[in-house]
Amino acid sequence: MLDLVWLIPALPLAGFLVLVVAGRKLGDPWAGWLATLMVAGSFVVTLLVFAGLLDRDEHDRVFGQTLFHWLEVGSLRVDAGFLVDPLSVTMALFVTGVGALIHLYAIGYMHGDPKFSKFFVYLNLFAFSMLVLVLADNMVLTFLGWEGVGVCSYFLISFWHTRNSAAVAGKKAFVTNRVGDWGFMIAMFLTATTLGTLTYTEIFAGAEDLASSTATGIALMLLIGAAGKSAQLPLYVWLPDAMEGPTPVSALIHAATMVTAGVYLLCRMNPVLAEAPDALTVVAIVGAATALFAATVAVAQHDIKRVLAYSTVSQLGYMFLAVGSGAYVAAAFHMVTHAFFKALLFLGSGSVIHGMHDEQDMRRMGALRRWMPITAATFIVGWLAIAGVPPFSGFWSKDEILLYAWEKSPVLWAVGLLTALLTAYYMTRQVILVFFSEARWRRAEVGADAAHAEEPVAEAHDGHGVEPHESPALMWVPLAVLAALALVGGVLNLPFTSGLMALEHWLEPVFGENLAHAEATTATKWALAAVAVVASAVGIVVAYLVYQRRRLPAVEPAVLEHAWYVDDALAAVASGPGRVAAEAVTYELDAKVVDGAVNGAGGLARLVSAGLRPLQSGFVRSYALWVSIGTVVLLGWFLARAAG
Repeated sequence: MLDLVWLIPALPLAGFLVLVVAGRKLGDPWAGWLATLMVAGSFVVTLLVFAGLLDRDEHDRVFGQTLFHWLEVGSLRVDAGFLVDPLSVTMALFVTGVGALIHLYAIGYMHGDPKFSKFFVYLNLFAFSMLVLVLADNMVLTFLGWEGVGVCSYFLISFWHTRNSAAVAGKKAFVTNRVGDWGFMIAMFLTATTLGTLTYTEIFAGAEDLASSTATGIALMLLIGAAGKSAQLPLYVWLPDAMEGPTPVSALIHAATMVTAGVYLLCRMNPVLAEAPDALTVVAIVGAATALFAATVAVAQHDIKRVLAYSTVSQLGYMFLAVGSGAYVAAAFHMVTHAFFKALLFLGSGSVIHGMHDEQDMRRMGALRRWMPITAATFIVGWLAIAGVPPFSGFWSKDEILLYAWEKSPVLWAVGLLTALLTAYYMTRQVILVFFSEARWRRAEVGADAAHAEEPVAEAHDGHGVEPHESPALMWVPLAVLAALALVGGVLNLPFTSGLMALEHWLEPVFGENLAHAEATTATKWALAAVAVVASAVGIVVAYLVYQRRRLPAVEPAVLEHAWYVDDALAAVASGPGRVAAEAVTYELDAKVVDGAVNGAGGLARLVSAGLRPLQSGFVRSYALWVSIGTVVLLGWFLARAAG
């Protein structure tokens, strides 16, 4: 069954090719059904490959499949092939499984869109690229998938490109990710130069021979690449704006799959990171700082999807904190649970937007649980999971990360704990503003005091009557499945006994001795878990008192609403000194120096040719005369040498 691995990316690729040719003819909804079936088929094949790998001895769960000879430069040889091991199969399972559910949801969400078939063309191409990324057996093929998901991200974020904000967001994502790609490329160049290979199994075999400085350089370059794709400081700025794309895009690319590619890359390259402990500390610090920064911003956002976007940045920070602490299994565990509850939350927000006639401002919502009971119930499951409430899945994976952060540094643990409190707070705020409190979509006033507005209206801000409604079954069935996964996903790695830590046993051969093991006593573990639960409870209670009971004032300062003015500062630099520098390069350096040198060379050639032009008269008698003169000169020179 392991030989079937090539089918995993091949099915979405086939769907992409068919839709490119016949997508318009298939139309709505058949183009969507075809795309969904291709990804669902890929999930089934992944299950078969998983079963084949599970059937092997735990120390022999590695399988390579070479498709064809690809590149050969000197002694460097790169084949197009796949690496099947517990890590790649785990990634492929949730990419295809969650991806299939999101495809199904998108059939209902995108119904009636004039570019319905094109949307699914991009989704299938994205699925193919992501699967190539996680299954590749070498860095070059991983980079090909890496760039593929980046291009698809650009296409999907700016899908509604007639809206300027969507077009700008797509360009922002594209440019920001190119910075990260530079880091990935430098890491590849360093690896190829020092080890003479880019194939993972050969890299792992030679990692111990790397000098500490070289390993640190590779690790830091990988961090830059991962920070770009996984939206970490300072390269996070593209992801919040990526919410301009259709909501299934937010769920598929910017919650469940693409943004985890950076975490996957660091986990995959763990033997190199093990030789660079200082770089691991940098990874942990970047993750903790990003988690806290994004959480502070999320508490003051009003767009329902933007809250979740900053939440995604924050949760990815947790994963980087885990990697930097050597807790690779905890990072992978949180990747999986995050895929469940964050895809659920994004799709739930899309259901709200759909039911509210494209409204995204939470200040225009409220009490929607009465009109959208299924969406509300499933969204609440996602809220409890991300808030770290036991026994929901997010509690188990987040608690494990906090445990390893404690062993890495109490300061990093404190930052993670504060982030957990803020996460519970802003997610409770979102649930209350959307599904509880009063029905503000009946009110006219939508400013800073929207929660206290009292003037009833009959129309929404766009002039259309508002009457919230539940989404169709095509949309709520995926919500129900994801809610179930978000509820029980923690069983993958329960910490009570060794026998219940299934995910750790499954992934341990991939990480080997590079995997950190908690040394804290049982009492310490219980104490840390209790503190984490209390922190989440405090966040939930405070948000309840602020937004439901109104016993405490809401604290939503402008500095947090504007994300600490980082985007504003970047825009000011780009439109101010950045524009001046670009114009100087264009009109001074390029036009006068570069073009001047080229034009000067051309002018010199013209000057010399003008001087020689009289010699090229076109008359044979003139050429004969010059030949004669030359002959006489040569004879005179020879005679003079002979006489001497």
